[in-house]
Amino acid sequence: MPAAPLLAVDAPSLMYRAFFALPSSITGVDDRPVNALLGTANLVLHAVERYALLATVLCWGAEAAHYRVEHFEGYHADRPPMPGDLEHQWALAPAFFAAFGWPSLDAGDLEADDLLGALAAGEAAAGGTAVLFTGDRDMFQCVSEHVVVLFPAKGGPEEIGPDGVRERYGIDPAQVPDLIALRGDPSDGIPGAKGIGAKGAADLLRRFGSLEGALEAAASPTSEMTPRTRGAAVPWPALHGGV
Repeated sequence: MPAAPLLAVDAPSLMYRAFFALPSSITGVDDRPVNALLGTANLVLHAVERYALLATVLCWGAEAAHYRVEHFEGYHADRPPMPGDLEHQWALAPAFFAAFGWPSLDAGDLEADDLLGALAAGEAAAGGTAVLFTGDRDMFQCVSEHVVVLFPAKGGPEEIGPDGVRERYGIDPAQVPDLIALRGDPSDGIPGAKGIGAKGAADLLRRFGSLEGALEAAASPTSEMTPRTRGAAVPWPALHGGV
């Protein structure tokens, strides 16, 4: 990346990953687990060493943004409550990470990914660059020549740019929200269109450009869309929209 990037960390995403990846036997002075704090700190330190950064900020927010639940009441409805040992570390996290010189920003009623998206857009508009450190694939929609996603992987965090999104999904980053709406997202409780999986959704987007284009084609009697796909690509209860 040409300019020193802002590192925006999806703190909830990394905290959950670290909590379930590391043993609870990693404890602090009070004998309570600190595995999520340690794992997240190590991940962020890896990124700090990897890039010559403008700044590092940890982003937090609500479990489910109100505007998303208003659009679709099933959004995040089946997610279990936060484990008590993680909740304890969650409360300690802002002060813990501040000791590293990494401030925390809270999105309030919005989610951490809304904040990451806003920071990325702001940096790009100002001519800067951003690295979004997150395990949430939804954030691939923010990728551009100015923004990359640093995605946790077994061999170490993987940098995902525009070509990486196209390689994974066969579509451009800006089409990711439409892909999610068509394909669905079980982790968020979004059902998608019946009978349309990831490959089918990507094919529709390559052919018709957008969700709206696919719906227009489904409604057209002259469309080359197959009857089966036309029957699936009609309005369904899904949460459509980006961060």
